[in-house]
Amino acid sequence: MNEIRCLLVDDEPPAIELLLKYTGMIDQLNVVSHCHSAVKAFEMLRQVEVDLIFLDIRMPVLNGLDFIKSLKSPPAIILTTAYREYALDGYDLDIVDYLLKPISFDRFLKAVDRYRSRISAPAPQVQKQEPSNHIFVNINKTHHKIVLNEILYIESLKDYVRIHTKSKEKLVVKGNIGSFMEQLPQNEFVRIHRSFAVAISQVDSYNQAEVKIKGNKLPIGSSYRNEFLSQFQ
Repeated sequence: MNEIRCLLVDDEPPAIELLLKYTGMIDQLNVVSHCHSAVKAFEMLRQVEVDLIFLDIRMPVLNGLDFIKSLKSPPAIILTTAYREYALDGYDLDIVDYLLKPISFDRFLKAVDRYRSRISAPAPQVQKQEPSNHIFVNINKTHHKIVLNEILYIESLKDYVRIHTKSKEKLVVKGNIGSFMEQLPQNEFVRIHRSFAVAISQVDSYNQAEVKIKGNKLPIGSSYRNEFLSQFQ
């Protein structure tokens, strides 16, 4: 496996020193830079290529969670924090892992292994047939046919994707929502939130904050709003 280019972001120097020590113990990890604020990290990402960020949450000016939300295509993220209460918010942002300080080396190593597993896992097994009206999804080694116009919306579940259909069947496929969206016709489906994408033709109503599909109310994320609204102009 190729080297993993890492960026360390924490406003506490001792925390950076510990991460430098731990990353230095794993040959595959290459720390391309480290900094003490999310603002600086934002600038750094324009200068260097990064595969994985070890990111603190509570930092001045811009906290770690808002930093992730500000990135259009963020690298993989492992959060490092002393505050357990942010865990749910972190996983909603599709982070790799959540490390609570003080961080032990064995727990750090497990987080790195989780990242390795994620990048080595195959993309969701979706096979497009010619220009067609259906796809096949691989669930437990069985290929299930889904007619595209039966799909209502798609929901992200950490390392899985749930497909909601007109028949009320909910198929769960291993993978992330971004990879799954790449397999679908771009003119028929649109991302509305970090956790949701919808079939454009199935939208019953919408406003600036939410979309309604067959009685289901789905939130519109601020970073996806303009793209979604452009589909109806």
